[in-house]
This record gives sequence, structure tokens and C-alpha cells, in this order.
Amino acid sequence: MEKPSVAVQVFGSSLERGVVRSSERLRLFWTCSCAFLARASFSSLERVSLFFARAIVPSLERVSGYRPVGLSSSLDRVFFRSSELLGCWLEQGFLGSSVAFLCLNSFVVGVGRTRCRRRRDKASASASASASASASASAGQDGDVLKCEYAVRGEIVTLAQQLQHELQTSPGAHPFDEILYCNIGNPQSLGQQPITFFREVLALCDHPAILDKSETQGLFSADSIERAWQILEQIPGRATGAYSHSQGIKGLRDTIAAGIEERDGFPADPNDIFLTDGASPAVHMMMQLLIKSEEDGILCPIPQYPLYSASIALHGGTLVPYYLDEATGWGLEISEVKKQLEAAKSKGITVRALVVINPGNPTGQVLAEDNQRDIAKFCKEEGLVLLADEVYQENIYVPDKKFHSFKKISRSMGYGEKDISLVSFQSVSKGYYGECGKRGGYMEVTGFSPEIREQIYKVASVNLCSNISGQILASLVMNPPKVHEQDLDCALSSCSKVGDESYESYYAEKDGILSSLARRAKTLEDVFNSLEGITCNKAEGAMYLFPRLHLPKKAIEAAEAAKKAPDAFYCQRLLNATGIVVVPGSGFQQVPGTWHFRCTILPQEDKIPAIVTRLTDFHKGFIDEFRD
Repeated sequence: MEKPSVAVQVFGSSLERGVVRSSERLRLFWTCSCAFLARASFSSLERVSLFFARAIVPSLERVSGYRPVGLSSSLDRVFFRSSELLGCWLEQGFLGSSVAFLCLNSFVVGVGRTRCRRRRDKASASASASASASASASAGQDGDVLKCEYAVRGEIVTLAQQLQHELQTSPGAHPFDEILYCNIGNPQSLGQQPITFFREVLALCDHPAILDKSETQGLFSADSIERAWQILEQIPGRATGAYSHSQGIKGLRDTIAAGIEERDGFPADPNDIFLTDGASPAVHMMMQLLIKSEEDGILCPIPQYPLYSASIALHGGTLVPYYLDEATGWGLEISEVKKQLEAAKSKGITVRALVVINPGNPTGQVLAEDNQRDIAKFCKEEGLVLLADEVYQENIYVPDKKFHSFKKISRSMGYGEKDISLVSFQSVSKGYYGECGKRGGYMEVTGFSPEIREQIYKVASVNLCSNISGQILASLVMNPPKVHEQDLDCALSSCSKVGDESYESYYAEKDGILSSLARRAKTLEDVFNSLEGITCNKAEGAMYLFPRLHLPKKAIEAAEAAKKAPDAFYCQRLLNATGIVVVPGSGFQQVPGTWHFRCTILPQEDKIPAIVTRLTDFHKGFIDEFRD
């Protein structure tokens, strides 16, 4: 700690005397000092604060001529003042490149590590007696890295990969011949085929030289060739390997905005759209902007997708849970959300936003339109940002439910930009397209002031831009082949050609995938409900079932003896006996004293009978083994 402090003081003195003047050396100063922060093992908050107060900040103030009002021993205030100072320094021309942002990022790492240690010490001193609280406290004892654990790729999956290796090196070593991954929404890894039109356009955009080849006309559809030309005209240099605007290619954002407008019936502005590498970076971006300290809270549904708990912990905030009602099909009750909001306020937590996942993950429910209206009204009244995770909007399997975006709901209620702040997330990884590895997605940001919008853009700029292939896919998802209005009369008169050339094959692929998913969901739902000690709500949407385990007392005691949550104990036994990989409900959080697991519906239909047989045989044996 002494060496970096002395080094910075010496550099500060050099700055004052005019020995160091160039912006390059100033950049070096920030890079070095931030690296010290990231690597130093700070034993207390005070040492960090003193380091900045006595060494870095005064030097910067003297050089830049900017003096923030006071310093505190609060790490958050030091970070805020230092960041503010860096911004001023940038404006005054001391730093003129993206290096400054890299320095700030290094600084954030140092701050984050110090926060980790603070919360680790607090959690170690306040472990609770209940099972779920014990699990939470246990995570806290090792800091925020464990809080950021991603359950769908956790311990069970690590074991599955080990078993898969053993099957490859020692065939017959286990009572199954393959691992059946039902743990993650990764459709193409389980055999789902990509949409032909989407892949044709991507291929042509990635290798535009073949567009002029005569053979191309016979290998690709005419509309995929036309769409590729349209997209390439919008890309700088017609190269998918080039950087784009930090929000994404303008022409592609125009296309996405038009698709949103067609879906919702209300205007969409391309300037409200930020294209990202899947929806996850967009979620992280918003958490980074919403959270300033542990006193900032985000309301999240329980059970929840682990991305949210991980992101909130990573950015130093507090997850404020509200429980979905399993008895009403995982219903979202406004009374429950209000109760949790008031409880958080009583603890000194300022709740910034409400997360809603629709259709639900891991719970698979689809919200009713009236329920969505209540949610929008609640956010307006409480001044909360509504974070709408809508990545499963195409995955609806029951005829009595339809997807309605929160943008559509809020606008239909007469709420405009000044009434509600709304961020809607979409991804190319889910739906019927399942292009997880292409990393495409976007967020539509509405109802924020120009000042906040500027900050959102600033954060996006630090990442330069999302990948171009993902941007193209996002535009294709929101503007697939269509039946055109002028062709409707032709369709009624039995003309041979209707709409875009690829429409019929596109629709057949889309309908085939969604119909198959619906059948798989119903099959697994029925099987779960037929087994003793398992109940499962209706699979309305998304890609998952979340059945509840009613375990015998002896099974719970055996799990405790093994130092595992009962559902994790069950899932590990299931994997070792059958090769089926599912995710314990404790990885998503749940009502204390209840146990679940999440199972995807993504294995291909020819694999479902094997899953049903293996799971049924295992479960019956498990219940008999631990029967009270």
C-alpha cells in the first residue's frame, strides 16, 4: 500500500511543478494508479479513502483546476467524486481518448473488490438459521463472486461434463450411454435447426463477394440475396468485421423500430434502441446505471433468472425479492410487490426498478393483460423503472394466452414518455430462432431524460459496439419474410405465389419448431404431474418447466447430512443415475421450505421418451428409498 501511495504523491508533485504535462503521461498516471487499486489488498474502507483523499484526488484537483465539494470516508462518495473529476478532466482536454474509460474501468474493479470484502465480512457476522438464508449467507462469506454464481452452469453441469468425459474414455462406466442436457435454454446445442432465411442472409453478408457469382442465384433465395444487399448498404464499408455506431447500425435500428411498431401498434424510435451482444449485456448496462451503492434496490421476481441476482450483486446493489404465487400459476400479485417495496424502504433501501420476466423464466407463465396494466400503473405511481424481460415473447404454447409487450400496455393506458420509464429487452437466443451463440439482442429505452440517455450512451460507447452478425440477426427476427398486403387478394384467389419467396419455408420452419416445443412441454408437464411427490404448473410459455418436489423427511435429512440443499441433492442423484441434467430450484431462489428444479423442454422429440423413462424410474426408486 505504501509504494503506490508514495508513487502517486511523487507524480502529483511532478504535475504541480510542471515536470509532467503531456496527456500521454497523464493517461499513464491513471492507468498505473488504477492498476494499484485493482491489485492492492485493502484491509479496510478507510485505507482506500485515505489513499484517494491524500494521494490521487488532490493532485488531480490541482492539475485540472476543478475542486469537488469535500471528501468523505465513504467509498461510494470517493468513487463518485473521482469519476466526476475524470469526466471534467476529459472535458478540459487532459484525456482525449478511450484510454480514459479503460482507466475508469480498472478503478471500478478496485472499488468492486473492496465492496466484496465489506459485504463478505458483514455476511460472515450475520448468518441466518433458516435453510435458504443459510445458503445466502454462505455465499456471502466468500464475497460477491459467489453471489454472481450462474446456477444453470453451476456444480451440476460441472459434474455432467465430468461424466460425459468418463463416458467417452470408458464406455459403459455408467448406467446410461449419454448425457441429456435439460439445464439451459440452448436450443441448437440440442439439435434445433436454424432458420434457413436468417442463415442465408448472414452468410451473404459475411461474404459479400459471392453475391455477384452466378451460382449464388441457384443456392440462395432471391429475397435473402435482396435482403443481404439492403443490409450491406447500411454497414460501414459493407464489412461485418467493421465497428458500428455504439447503439448499433442505424439502418438495422430503423428495421427493428418498424418491427416493434408493427407488433405493438404504437410508434417506436430507432434512437431508443441499443443493440447489444444478447440481452444479458443490456441488463448489466442498466444495473450499472441504476445502482450506486448497497442502498439501491432492484425488485426481482422469485423464482428468478440468476442473471439478475448476479448482476445486482456484481454492481453492488441489493436484490429486493417479491414472490410469485405458485398456487395461482406463478401469478404476480401487486400486493406482494407493494409489501416488499415498503419492507425495503423501512431498511433504508431506495428501490430503483422493478424486473418483470414475461413469459417467465424459470416458471413458464404468461402474464394476463390486466395484470400487466396493474404493474405499469404501480411503476408509474411509485416512480420505478420497469425492466421488462421479454426475450421469450415468441414462446407461447397455450391458445388462451397472448404476448403483449409492456410498451404496448403502457401506451394503450395513455402513458407517454413523461409517465413511465421503461426498458424492454429482446434477444435472438430464444423464441423459435434459438441463435444463442450469435449473441444478438437489444433494449428499447423510453421515458428517460436526455441527461440519463446521455449516460446510457456513454456506457454503451465504452464497449464500442455489439457484434455485427448479432445486429443483423436482431433485425431479421423483427423483420422476417412476410405475406404482403398486396398479396392477400392473390392468396384468396389461389395464386401460386404469396409474399416473399422464403415466406412459406420460413413459416413452416417456425411453426414446426413452436408446435414441437408445445408438444414437448405438455408431455413433460403430464409426466411430472403423474409422479408421486411432484406437482407442476401448466407450461404456458418460455422454454422451461419448474416442478415442485414434495420430498420425504428422510430425503431432506440425507441432503442435510451431505451439506446440500434438498433439491440439489435430488438433482445430483438424478444425474448420477440417469445422465439427465436439470437445475436445482435453489439456484433460482424460492419460497423458503419449498424445493423445485428447472427442466428445459428443448431436447428433440425423439429424445423425450428416453427422458420420461429414465426420470420416471429414478423418481420412483428415490421415493421408495427415502419413504418415511
